Amino acid sequence: MTTTLNSRLARAARAGVLALALGAVASGCGFHLRGSGGNYTLPFQALYVGLPESSPLAIDLKRNIRANGRTVVAARAADADGVIEVITDPEKTRTKSILSLNSNGRVREYLLSYNIVFRVTDRAGNELLAPTQITLGRPIEFKETQLLAKEQEEALLYKDMQTDLVQQMMRRMAAIKPGGPVPAPTPSGVLPGVLGTQDATGASAPVTR
Repeated sequence: MTTTLNSRLARAARAGVLALALGAVASGCGFHLRGSGGNYTLPFQALYVGLPESSPLAIDLKRNIRANGRTVVAARAADADGVIEVITDPEKTRTKSILSLNSNGRVREYLLSYNIVFRVTDRAGNELLAPTQITLGRPIEFKETQLLAKEQEEALLYKDMQTDLVQQMMRRMAAIKPGGPVPAPTPSGVLPGVLGTQDATGASAPVTR
């Protein structure tokens, strides 16, 4: 019995060492889990964010830009070598639509959606990143007996989408090569069969995983 216990402890120890090793390799390769605050190297010395100062998205985006360590947030577009122009503000266009009904014809689930269209230019207005759309969605179950709890859950889901959105924006901006060809728009969506994605021309395509 003692031998069996020692064998199990040895296997557990090896598994722990392996997990730590894999974690170190993943970190060294630049891999970051979603929501882990992955850092992206931006090709700008200064970036201007074209959103109101009080915008939650602007606050989150600026915090991530500063965390980059090599890029500062400019107070004016004229002082930046990169300008983020928000064409569609997700704070103004987020939606809540019916996703499914129960057997009695009442709402069972809602779909929360969060959508942005943005582009990046230099201070002279030359396009560095073409208008790019990112569309995110989260399902939320509806219960009449838990209205307050569901309102709080809804707020948390929108916050989660905002965090996800900022990370996707940072990743796209990190891929910009000033002086090189303008990257093609890369629309994004998350709910197959529910949300479609659109390019800058408005053409729609189904979302797949």
